Amino acid sequence: MTHRPRRSIEEITDRTDRIIGAPTEALAASAPALADELLAMGEDVLDAWLIGKGQTPTAELSEGFRLLAQHRQAARGNPSFNACRETCRELVYHHNLIRLSPTGEDAPRNIRLGAMVLRHLALFVEGKLVADGLGDFCCSSRPIRQGEQAELKTEAL
Repeated sequence: MTHRPRRSIEEITDRTDRIIGAPTEALAASAPALADELLAMGEDVLDAWLIGKGQTPTAELSEGFRLLAQHRQAARGNPSFNACRETCRELVYHHNLIRLSPTGEDAPRNIRLGAMVLRHLALFVEGKLVADGLGDFCCSSRPIRQGEQAELKTEAL
């Protein structure tokens, strides 16, 4: 396994925001690299969860992808983590769409959608790291984020 610096969840959400807002031409010009970057950032998100739970992230593959093996590892003993299984699979799906047709007219759209899926995964995991009991549903991290925003607004006053 190649060692590269892991990105924090905050760095990942910042990067996904930049990808989502990037000009279509820039996305099209970098489609294969962006597909791989999105998948690697997804792995970083699950690494954050596993490390946060005192586990060593797996280097194994499931269905050809480390992200899916990481999800399987993360869900072991924590059934609520299954809430993001389809999100992980969707990230792999968008990676595959982009890599199969990197010059296709849909590549920039698929990159943006992949970035949105990754952002969703990052926010879910970030929420679970705050409140381990979070969620039978991936979107259940929303109340935590709203609570943080309310605290920030109160502090600003």
